[in-house]
Amino acid sequence: MSGGDPKSGNGGGDLSERLRRLDEKLDAREAEELRTRSATPPDAADKSGFTRGLKLSGDFVGGVVAGFGVGWVFDKLTGWSPWGLIVFILLGFAAGVLNVLRSVGAVPHFGERKK
Repeated sequence: MSGGDPKSGNGGGDLSERLRRLDEKLDAREAEELRTRSATPPDAADKSGFTRGLKLSGDFVGGVVAGFGVGWVFDKLTGWSPWGLIVFILLGFAAGVLNVLRSVGAVPHFGERKK
């Protein structure tokens, strides 16, 4: 049996040749991956995550600031200070949380059906 049957265990030379070819293929693939990684910026995923975080925090803070502004104007017009401010800040907080939930897809937008 000079054919190097893998089941019989007589293929020692053939096995080392196959291992050498496998090592060459793995080295070539590793070199290709290094070239593709260097072609794309390494922090592209970090930038997209950072951008998403800024958008979510902006949605939340925007709701609270808008609630503060409306509450302050409401108090100045009606003289019911601090009740308008308190109520509208709470409404702004709720609107900010709702905006964040809509941005991440946990709650559908108004008039939109969840798939």
